[in-house]
Amino acid sequence: MTTRREWPLFLLAIVLVILVISWKTVSPLVTPVFFAFTLAYIVYPVHQRLEAKVGPLKSALLMTLLMIVLGLLIFAVLATVAINLLRTFYRNVGDVFNWLLSVNLPPSVSSFVLNLRANLMPMLADYVSSFTFSVPGYILQFFVFLLTFYYTLAYARDMIPFILKLVPEEQKDFVFELLENLDKTMNALVRAWLLLNVAKGILMTLGYIIFGVSDLYTALVAGFLTFLFSFVPLLEGWMLWAVGAVYLYLSGSPLLAIGISIYGAALVSPLPDYTIRPKLVARGADLDETIVFIGMVGGTWAFGLKGILLGPIILSLALVVLKEWKNRQRVAKASRTQPA
Repeated sequence: MTTRREWPLFLLAIVLVILVISWKTVSPLVTPVFFAFTLAYIVYPVHQRLEAKVGPLKSALLMTLLMIVLGLLIFAVLATVAINLLRTFYRNVGDVFNWLLSVNLPPSVSSFVLNLRANLMPMLADYVSSFTFSVPGYILQFFVFLLTFYYTLAYARDMIPFILKLVPEEQKDFVFELLENLDKTMNALVRAWLLLNVAKGILMTLGYIIFGVSDLYTALVAGFLTFLFSFVPLLEGWMLWAVGAVYLYLSGSPLLAIGISIYGAALVSPLPDYTIRPKLVARGADLDETIVFIGMVGGTWAFGLKGILLGPIILSLALVVLKEWKNRQRVAKASRTQPA
């Protein structure tokens, strides 16, 4: 029979087991859920205007249907391009190894190249095939994303009251401050993302024209694609200036290829992502630029794609918690020093 002293430990063990199992269950879906919340936050002003006319549920449904159309189009294009690029890359790597082995290299270098090919090529083949067969998993994540996006918009007005109901009365002011800080940081991140991505698209269009990559129409398309791709941390705008650099090099203009590479890296991606963007976020969220920079870099390192948004948010909330802890320490110290 469990004694009264053993009961808290037993209850704690049950809670820990349930938490671990729960995390194992939801961890594969954290990324689509996070991006669904983020996108719902971005389009929420549009949803507010639409729900005034058709109601929250119909408005959320219409926004979700729009996401389905856009998501399927973007997914089809990106999946096709990515698979083709991976297969082309695999063939090109094989051609490079064949060329190296056809050159009269020293025996030690030839042996190293042979060993490298023997280990690298199967790894690349497995990666290409795993990416191809992971498409059903991406479709499932997209389905989870859509459900989360819909319910977030449909019941957005009830979320904060629901969260506050779960909090003890004496802690509601602190939780409300956390939610306000979260809103301020998210707003600054979204605004910085939009402003910087628009600037990237314009600069890429100008770059294509200045360095003679294409005509005005194609340059405008490249600028628009830069704007879209810049919302995906893995892709960003570097893809477009890299394509332009390869085109110029193959066209016999290596100096122009170097020029657009420097131009793109300095003004489009990746340099502005870690110089200008932290400044914009820090100004909008009342944070130090160093904290925002550390949040973006460390968040991407720790959490992958979602970390570039999640990192600054976590550090911002940590500062609020630290401030609250210091205030409570000061109040406790003042109460101890007061005469009885």
